[in-house]
Amino acid sequence: MAFFAGCVANVTFSQLNEATVRVLTANGCEVVVPKEQFCCGALAAHAGVRDAARDLTRKNLTAFLCEDFDAIITNSAGCGSTLKEYDHLFSPDEPEHAQARAFAGKTRDVTEFLAAFGLTAKMKPLPIRVTYQDSCHLLHGQKIREAPRALLHAIPNLDFVELPYSEICCGSAGIYNVTQTETSLELLAEKMHHVKSTGAQTIVTANPGCLLQLRAGASIHRSNQEVLHVVELLDRAIVSA
Repeated sequence: MAFFAGCVANVTFSQLNEATVRVLTANGCEVVVPKEQFCCGALAAHAGVRDAARDLTRKNLTAFLCEDFDAIITNSAGCGSTLKEYDHLFSPDEPEHAQARAFAGKTRDVTEFLAAFGLTAKMKPLPIRVTYQDSCHLLHGQKIREAPRALLHAIPNLDFVELPYSEICCGSAGIYNVTQTETSLELLAEKMHHVKSTGAQTIVTANPGCLLQLRAGASIHRSNQEVLHVVELLDRAIVSA
């Protein structure tokens, strides 16, 4: 399978990308990271800069459809939402439409893929209390709710506690925390209040933007909680060969 490394994630969250590749490999997957891949185009598409988004899409179609991969995997829910809608950037009579549709059809969030594919790697117990924050792009955009929870439940001795109002945005929302900082921080404060009620030592989510926002929340509110991607927790649990 091909791994979509992302642009922000590949720079700021290189450890997450490395963990993703390790988890996929440990569960029987051959992972290829196409060198010619570009930004997914989400920010351009959201800003209405359609031509830029289409250009980035064309480059990614060339990079990923050069081989017959079984799946295209991303660990960024924000990227995944855009990648799964690549065919919407072209009209049916354009030559790129068929390719974009094929690309979108192969794209899977890493939690979605692993939950369906099945975990085969041996895992050690992680006796910690964990709560999960739904990424808006994963839950509302891609309609994926149960997959990340199923993966967390698969980790031995993990104490999973549902987060009240997990489906409500943490305040990151792409660049909302930059353009609407005050409201973003209000949403974050409310989120951290609910996180505190769970008594969890670790907050888990599935999107780089949410990771940044929740880590800021743990720092601002001095909750001393670790914030991880679902895959990073799986990586910790997997017994190395």
